[in-house]
Amino acid sequence: MTVNPSWHNIQPAFRLNGVHYEFDELSEIAYSLVKEGEPYEKSIGNFLLDWVNDKPTVEVFTSGSTGKPKKITLKKEHMVNSAIATGKHFNLYAGNTALLCLSCSGIAGKMMLVRAMVLGLALDYVTTSSTPLANSKKTYDFAAMVPLQVENSLKQLAQMGTLIIGGAPITKSLKKKLEKVSSRVFETYGMTETITHIAVKRIHKNSVKSSAVETYFTTLPEITVSTDHRDCLVISAPHISDEDVATNDIVELNGDNQFKWLGRYDSIINSGGVKLVPEQIEAKLGSIIYSRFFVIGIPDEILGQKLVLLVEDEQVSKTELLQKIKTLKELDKYEIPKEIHLVTSFIETESGKIDRKKTLLQIG
Repeated sequence: MTVNPSWHNIQPAFRLNGVHYEFDELSEIAYSLVKEGEPYEKSIGNFLLDWVNDKPTVEVFTSGSTGKPKKITLKKEHMVNSAIATGKHFNLYAGNTALLCLSCSGIAGKMMLVRAMVLGLALDYVTTSSTPLANSKKTYDFAAMVPLQVENSLKQLAQMGTLIIGGAPITKSLKKKLEKVSSRVFETYGMTETITHIAVKRIHKNSVKSSAVETYFTTLPEITVSTDHRDCLVISAPHISDEDVATNDIVELNGDNQFKWLGRYDSIINSGGVKLVPEQIEAKLGSIIYSRFFVIGIPDEILGQKLVLLVEDEQVSKTELLQKIKTLKELDKYEIPKEIHLVTSFIETESGKIDRKKTLLQIG
């Protein structure tokens, strides 16, 4: 007797824009989306075609936010396991509603489809944009967004039961705004290699009393973490990866299932012999800068690298902003930017993350 692979098992409650599809019917809707759909629908169709073929793996590209996107191979069995783990952690059940507003060219969008098929979710998809809820009054039990989408959807977030946010760090100012939201909101940590999130941290004023839980990401079941000689995170998750995943993320551990993200090892700026972590500086600046921004190191004859700040707002007064920055008590003197550059709009990767290197080229 031939046993179907696990990814062939489509939950009876699964719906895609209100229509249920059996496994054997998915290729038909996939071909239709690829042939006649909008660009965002074509990416949905292409992934579904990959999912229904007989190969036990799919090829995906990393986000490219920290370098050139690279092609990696993921097991469909592992993707199913990841979907089940997410369902257990967030108490998702067959018949729950979900919203797909991320591009299916990336792993986050692909996994929303997989979760819907595996868990039996009624999944609606909408145009991939920075304002995914602009034309919708529907409520959903579950959705995933990047920070920019959340920032532009604050007035509509009550339509979400549980919202997970990933793809980029969440600024202090956005976290403060999210304290007023009635939905369950979680910041996630993950990457393409770990099939999206492997750890989450709740953002809500009434969610927790323990400062450790607010500060640290907590891993999903069956996942443990450690660090290497660089203090970078190493992830052990046998159900979604055959090998441990070594990252370039500098972390502080709290046991083997909690960690605080500090920054990227490969983004450290060496300025006059002082090592600066951009993500830590950005977290401090987030209390006074309300537009999108980032800091980065550029070549300097004397310092080797100098710290510069780029802000996505050409109306800001550089002089006033610099004065505000200098008054921040938590900011070390070495963490004060040597230059401030104002940019009309940041360049983004396909997955919606800021492409820092390409954006930097705009300042000349």
